Amino acid sequence: MQSQLEPSSQTTPLRQIRALYDDKTIRIYQAYSDAIADAALSLGTFASPPFKMERMTWIKPSFLWMMYRSGWGLKDAGQSRILAIDISREGFEWALAHSSLSHPDDSMSKEEWLNVKENAPVRIQWDPERDLHLQPQIHRAIQIGLSKQAVALYVNEWIQNITDITPLAHSIHKLVLENEIEEARKLLPIEKVY
Repeated sequence: MQSQLEPSSQTTPLRQIRALYDDKTIRIYQAYSDAIADAALSLGTFASPPFKMERMTWIKPSFLWMMYRSGWGLKDAGQSRILAIDISREGFEWALAHSSLSHPDDSMSKEEWLNVKENAPVRIQWDPERDLHLQPQIHRAIQIGLSKQAVALYVNEWIQNITDITPLAHSIHKLVLENEIEEARKLLPIEKVY
């Protein structure tokens, strides 16, 4: 049985945004320390300090890629809290429209890419999607790096809601460890093509 999060590699395009979203918001994930997570949850957005506005911050619409990146929130203290952040679709689409790839593709020279990258406040990176065992898949998940004015827009305008989903991450991880894969799969957010 196949979930919407683990599409067949024969039918899934190599690069495709899959996310939990509705007509107004799209959910992205980030992992932070207790200090950053607690401040964000109490304010409904990120507070500087402890959040660093001058650093690039990476947002991820893929739940399982976030679990891979943070080790289910168990990797280290700096990523021990998994936050589900609902941002405006308008903001998400602004980020995509003002982005450059992290690496040049075949359609442009390195100089052209460097010029685009220098002037874009957002980076796009496509990394292998993950399954419940956090194994790489053939198809890719998008990671979006926000810098410069994109961080300010994210913090001050785009964020609609922040939820601590660390307990959910730990519950799913426990089921995976117990080889209760179908039970774990039932708890996954339903991510559909954006």
